[in-house]
Amino acid sequence: MHESARILIAGQAPGKRVHETGIPFNDPSGDRLRAWLGISCETFYDPRQVAILPMGFCFPGTGQSGDLPPRPECALAWRAALLSYLKNLQFTLVLGQYAQAYHLPNERASLTETVRAWRKNWPDIVPLPHPSPRNNLWLKRNPWFEEELIPALRARVSEVLERHG
Repeated sequence: MHESARILIAGQAPGKRVHETGIPFNDPSGDRLRAWLGISCETFYDPRQVAILPMGFCFPGTGQSGDLPPRPECALAWRAALLSYLKNLQFTLVLGQYAQAYHLPNERASLTETVRAWRKNWPDIVPLPHPSPRNNLWLKRNPWFEEELIPALRARVSEVLERHG
């Protein structure tokens, strides 16, 4: 990440493939996320434009239904200091329940309810489900997400990147 980044992607923790390559969102989740944002790999991985800061920096292991949650002590140890470095943020994407619990601490709703209420913190913060293929069923059950939120998300990302491009 670079101090001039205007968009923050607040993710969860790297999956096994990402952990092995050291490249965040270097997997199908990243492909879907970039499609949601309407941006290229070049823009996505430009730290002067997009900061990628997960809740944990290491792969937390695998549980019964997928990856384990990020280790809670990680964010407590370094997240505030790293976020304070990002002075030019215009837009924060909060992916998944663990990042939402940190960045939207007053939200007590389910992930679906939090994402459905995306206009509440707009245009500064938008909660999103994790773009993992494991969430295909969630996306199918919530067509409003791709019909309403994704077009607004793409427009906001474009606006932020063009305004300061």
